[in-house]
Amino acid sequence: MASTHSLLKLREDLLTTVAKTGFSFCPSAAMQAWLLAQSAEALSDWNQFADSWNEMPLDEYMADGGRYRRRRYAVLNAQSGSSEIVLEAHQPHYQSLNYNTLNGGIARDFEAIKASTVQSHSMQAVLKFCQKVFSELMPDTPWHIECHQFRIEANDNSLGKPTPEGVHRDGVDFVLVMMVKRQNISSGTTTMHDLEHKTLDSFTLTEPLDVAIVNDHRCMHGVTPIVPLDPAQPAYRDVLVVTFKKNQ
Repeated sequence: MASTHSLLKLREDLLTTVAKTGFSFCPSAAMQAWLLAQSAEALSDWNQFADSWNEMPLDEYMADGGRYRRRRYAVLNAQSGSSEIVLEAHQPHYQSLNYNTLNGGIARDFEAIKASTVQSHSMQAVLKFCQKVFSELMPDTPWHIECHQFRIEANDNSLGKPTPEGVHRDGVDFVLVMMVKRQNISSGTTTMHDLEHKTLDSFTLTEPLDVAIVNDHRCMHGVTPIVPLDPAQPAYRDVLVVTFKKNQ
């Protein structure tokens, strides 16, 4: 595990990068070190956590008619940067057409993330990491938190589109995208853009716990379609997306 000094430097580097550029890539090794420094049990149930992406229902709200996305959803809140993170009653997900030109403008009632997944050591550790980092970037903020489990599937007949709406903002304050698993795929490259759509950077989340962090006010983001390496085998990309927005 990284030393306390190097952990501090990594955290400061992350905060400095997000403050300066509006986004940052955090590699798996650094993320693991931070989570385990927070709690020795942080990743003790990772395998079960990752398995919770299996058997998710199809997203039935795809305006492009796509059958390549599976998802579950949960809403939580925290009153401050150090307060308890509380699971709210299940509710629909809504984005305006300003932020999601493909699927926005309607309330989408996705299946809830299982309580056991929300309460898992892995999920709680990631949520607390987000709470700490985002509260340092935007102090004294009560948070509205949304979690999305996504599985994007690809086959020989259909590309898998992680961001079918294209390069976009989410209409929140901060976004964390965390790789859970890549199975038999190529591409799926994250692209970062300024608000005029100029490309700023690109990187690919490849390892479990690779993370992208985005200041949604300053940057837009997208992900290139995935394609199967072996069309005869299952091909998919599992990610956790967590958004934090000031609770009004």
